[in-house]
Amino acid sequence: MIDGVRTAAGATIFLAGLTLAPGSGTVLAGLALVLVGVAIGLPALRRLVPPGTLTARPGLPATILSRGLLTFTFFGTDAYVTLAITAVRHRTPVAASIAVTGATLAWTAGAWAQARLSQTWAGRRLVRCGLIIVLAGIAGMVLVLRPGVPVAEGLAAWTVAGLGMGLAYAPTSLMMLQEAAPGQEGQASASLNLADVLGTAIGIGVGGAAVAAAAGSNLRLGIAAAFAVAAAVGVVALVVARRLPAGTLGGSGASQSQLTEAAGP
Repeated sequence: MIDGVRTAAGATIFLAGLTLAPGSGTVLAGLALVLVGVAIGLPALRRLVPPGTLTARPGLPATILSRGLLTFTFFGTDAYVTLAITAVRHRTPVAASIAVTGATLAWTAGAWAQARLSQTWAGRRLVRCGLIIVLAGIAGMVLVLRPGVPVAEGLAAWTVAGLGMGLAYAPTSLMMLQEAAPGQEGQASASLNLADVLGTAIGIGVGGAAVAAAAGSNLRLGIAAAFAVAAAVGVVALVVARRLPAGTLGGSGASQSQLTEAAGP
């Protein structure tokens, strides 16, 4: 309980520091808060997740870490897709909503596909393929920041990214169930959910700091930086995915209902 509070407090202070750091005259205060947040939250987080999670130890620890890196990558980009389309490319909110809606529908399609491929594909193969597709979608969004690139390409790119997320998201839940020790499934599930939430929050926060830093001068550059950070974390996730459990998910004892429930979004 205390470690949970400390982790939440550390994350809050860390994100507050990210908010202050880009502001005029508050860079040092922001950096100080970031360091305090890490000092408070990181030790507590280490105790909440399986040993070896932060160093990507093969098996369950790498599975938990992969979920956090995956949500950082996807949501750290997704949060600024609409801003890129409306504020940089000057299209209507309706056009921006097409990208977000398309990604959501494609996520569902990807989840449907992985539920069937999981009988013959290794879980880590699904995660790696999904990450590659998400990274391709981020690359498409970076390109659409350029004035000469049709906005329709960005809408298509982020829809494709949703497909990748659908492929990669659910396998981590199922590998967690497969790797958790008997009787420890609840604790492992809590660790996975914690990684999920922290990955999303920190991904959006870091991207927001990049956007805020450039908002007064070059918003295009700030959004590009946010996309680049998310992509860099996605590359790290690809490396970590090599340490995920081997074998197909169909052989893990997961039922079709579990495959569907774990799919999200």
